[in-house]
Amino acid sequence: MKKIAVLFFSIVLLIGCKESNNKNEKILSESSGRLNSLSIVIDNELWEGQVGENLREKLAAPVDGLPQQEPLFSLNQIPPKAFSGFAARNRTFLYIKNSQSANFEVVKDTMAKPQTGIYISGATPSEINKVINENTEKIIQTYKKAELKEQQRRISKSLKSDQKLEETLGVSMKFPTAYRYAKTEDDFFWIRKDIKHGSMEILVYEVPMQVIDKDTNVIGNIIKMRDSIGEQHVPGPNEGSFMITEEAYAPYLFETKIDGKFAYETKGTWEVKGAFMAGPFINYAVRDEENDRYLVLEGFVFKPSNTKRDNIFELESILRSVKFQ
Repeated sequence: MKKIAVLFFSIVLLIGCKESNNKNEKILSESSGRLNSLSIVIDNELWEGQVGENLREKLAAPVDGLPQQEPLFSLNQIPPKAFSGFAARNRTFLYIKNSQSANFEVVKDTMAKPQTGIYISGATPSEINKVINENTEKIIQTYKKAELKEQQRRISKSLKSDQKLEETLGVSMKFPTAYRYAKTEDDFFWIRKDIKHGSMEILVYEVPMQVIDKDTNVIGNIIKMRDSIGEQHVPGPNEGSFMITEEAYAPYLFETKIDGKFAYETKGTWEVKGAFMAGPFINYAVRDEENDRYLVLEGFVFKPSNTKRDNIFELESILRSVKFQ
């Protein structure tokens, strides 16, 4: 009887603790805000001085590979007193404040969900700028990771079947039903989405590893590969015209990972040889050593005389969703 009483008391205690914990959990509202838009919570004086200048230089720098200058993030300054209610539910924010000591802190889901915030403090504008300069890359990557995740979450609400890719190339890729298969030839896929004033395009194909690794001129080999594929598969509007890498400017080359595999990331501008068409592209050559190949994922945009940052960002989020089966 004594044992039963102890057991009963233990169960009641556990239930009570669980209910207490549930009551203490903070119920968060859903966050809001446009993609690639960042709230900067900062005093007007700091924003108009050297700190604001430094933030604009770092966070509103031109995006690599676009034909016209567009900022990395669209910045929206908010005075600290106004950072409450709806404004405090922004999905991403950077809070700058004066403090006796310098500090850098990344926080998650403090006032809304999902939400990514960064707090930076210092005793003087120079000290605040020192913290910003030392953490610039981390700041950019933290927000970019959050925005990619949000973009992929939105895309996942209505997905197009990727069965053709899985059966032919052994990979899955999450892209919306707004896209359609424009061309499927052997191991080459061209996927398209029509947009106002233009289109967004995705190419997926494979090449032998030696196509890119045959020598140390990686960027040159990627350009030759792109131009060859363009001539074979991506015709222009005029007879004999086809897509190539813009000849006037060399693309940017970076190293990254897709689904845990090493990849070359190339950003630049495409054009049509024999026609007046051009736009930005992003290309991933993913090293798949198990299958002795590079899987090539490319997105490019045709949208003349209009901004293209968010279009390229959508394509990047789709390409980065690729998983090897």
